Amino acid sequence: MSMTKLVEKTILMDSEGIRRALTRISHEIVEKNKGVEHVVLVGIRTRGVPIAERIAQNIEQIEGKRPPVGVLDITLYRDDLSTLSYQPIVRPTELPTDITGKVIVLVDDVLYTGRTIRAALDAIIDMGRPKSIQLAVLIDRGHRELPIRADFVGKNVPTSSREVVSVQISTVDDAEKVVLREVEKSE
Repeated sequence: MSMTKLVEKTILMDSEGIRRALTRISHEIVEKNKGVEHVVLVGIRTRGVPIAERIAQNIEQIEGKRPPVGVLDITLYRDDLSTLSYQPIVRPTELPTDITGKVIVLVDDVLYTGRTIRAALDAIIDMGRPKSIQLAVLIDRGHRELPIRADFVGKNVPTSSREVVSVQISTVDDAEKVVLREVEKSE
């Protein structure tokens, strides 16, 4: 019987690298939207939420105005819900304002197959009709299964399917870094 375990391969970003990437993304969001008058940041649980909060703080320092930040739980929108063996824990979605006519910037930690973002799009559309939806991710690791791309990317990291990108944020985890791990099979 073979066992699999994840082995740390390399650190892709340290806390300073994460800070710089989020600062750049914040500037890009302001520039693309010519300010943040109608922008609402929506973090996808779990790590998208503190990342969205940090982007909002950065934008407040840049523009003097903090965009509202919402929290999106996509658990019930996942297309793999029936294949999950556990009972999913559904946490509340909290949007700070009516999203109709707003520019929604979805925020997540890692963009991989695109299925999480597809679920997030479904959830957002069920709550209103935004003017547009943009996507900001800390890491884009490729391997898309759906035609989804990020508007704002902290770092592109080509990966193999045997690798796992793990984002650790200090407000959620005990560390602040992005780690590339590899699946190691043992007999």
